[in-house]
Amino acid sequence: MTRTKRVVVFGGTGFLGRRLVSRLLDRNNLVTTASRQSSTDAKDVEPRLVQVDIRDKSSLPQALEGAYAAVNCVGLYHETRTESFHDIHVVGAGNIAEAVRDFGVERFIHISGIGVNPKSTSSYIRARTEGEYVVRSILPEAVILRPSAMFSQDGAFFGILDTIVRYMPVIPIFGDDSTRLQPVYVGDVAEAICRTIEDEKSAGIMFELGGAEIFSYREILERLAARSGQRRLFLPVPFALWSALARLASILPHPPITLAQVELLRNDNVVHDGAATLTDLGIEPHSATEMGLV
Repeated sequence: MTRTKRVVVFGGTGFLGRRLVSRLLDRNNLVTTASRQSSTDAKDVEPRLVQVDIRDKSSLPQALEGAYAAVNCVGLYHETRTESFHDIHVVGAGNIAEAVRDFGVERFIHISGIGVNPKSTSSYIRARTEGEYVVRSILPEAVILRPSAMFSQDGAFFGILDTIVRYMPVIPIFGDDSTRLQPVYVGDVAEAICRTIEDEKSAGIMFELGGAEIFSYREILERLAARSGQRRLFLPVPFALWSALARLASILPHPPITLAQVELLRNDNVVHDGAATLTDLGIEPHSATEMGLV
């Protein structure tokens, strides 16, 4: 089978990146997975793996060799001593955009997230916002995708909440539980990326990707509890306390909750009126209820 065009996926070993690589290969594309985690010199193997650090401009050219399109799936939800939100979401995103422009790569898709806000008190949210601005200033024709919280069939998002419901008789709720969530199936996001790569008319458009259903956080937990036959007490906890707990947890290698996650739950995480969405790409979003996940 003859392969067609080469697509570079930065962050191709991550939650979204792995699924995107699989779909691209199924569509008969050549794929380069660009990641800090692994590398190989075997260029006759698909996907080709290239080790890069998006903070280092000099590491990017090797990944973009022969590329028709590039996708930035790199994300950071917890800052460390060596990585900040600004490093990854602003500097790194800008480096990729500059390299894409300089190498004449025809299509660029940048993954951001619903909830960006330049005035946010969260350094994570501000960095995601600034990253969009930087990308657009370098590549006005870039496609920007803003997915809501992504779920999968193998446990991500709903599976994590299901574990909480099963093992915690008293479940803390974020604030007054007025925040609305519109979780989106990760496969739909991967499909959206593929379609924006293939459709030149999507150039320069920003899409907000939400799922088929809108929930409150408590509603999700109540559904999971009812499905498992559990009776649970729900305890509202002020966001100030959640933030304090997240700061304490930040000293852990893998904190169970981060300040970024707390801040994202302060406001609705749903598609805005008038935004381009999955349906504009011809995708009918999957329902978590119909998939038996909630």
